[in-house]
Amino acid sequence: MCGEGDSVAFQQNPERVAHFEAAGWRAYYDQQWLRLLRLVVALCQEQFHIPFPVSLLAAYYVTRASMAWVPLDHDERVVRQYYEKFYRLARRYSGLQFDPARVAALELQYNDVHRRLSGKPDKAEFIETMTQLHSAIFGISPVQARPSAELRVLANNTVDLITSKTSADPEADWAKLEDYLRQCYRSIQREVERGKQAS
Repeated sequence: MCGEGDSVAFQQNPERVAHFEAAGWRAYYDQQWLRLLRLVVALCQEQFHIPFPVSLLAAYYVTRASMAWVPLDHDERVVRQYYEKFYRLARRYSGLQFDPARVAALELQYNDVHRRLSGKPDKAEFIETMTQLHSAIFGISPVQARPSAELRVLANNTVDLITSKTSADPEADWAKLEDYLRQCYRSIQREVERGKQAS
């Protein structure tokens, strides 16, 4: 395990991260909060190497942020605070060197732009937000982060089809969503590795 400030190369398993995240999205949209909590615990351990039982606290923060965001008249300050608490733990154990406050603000921006642009054809703002978020979290350049951002937006477009009841085959689309996430995290891991080799 690594402590805050350590310069350990970041590693994640794209297949497992995508699996837990896709299942977590499904739990979120079904408002199955306890299931979401369990899945986020697993995701925290898999992606950011947050050990048990600290992963319970990290998952609690993410779940509370998600629950706080759901109402249209949500308090952005509360959502952002929970995200920042989560990202402080993620930074401590992952070996990544991001600013938790900045990443929390970008995560909140991601939630906002996804909701605003759901069902709309122009996703340029969404792709830009995801590019900045991936760049900030994983310490890669915006150019390196853009392919993963585009894949992440494709995953979000797919979940929008499902949740708007316009999907012709929801189960197939859940599988497609997970594949987009898998490709997204493979792209991130490749760029992180390239950065490590260059340094």
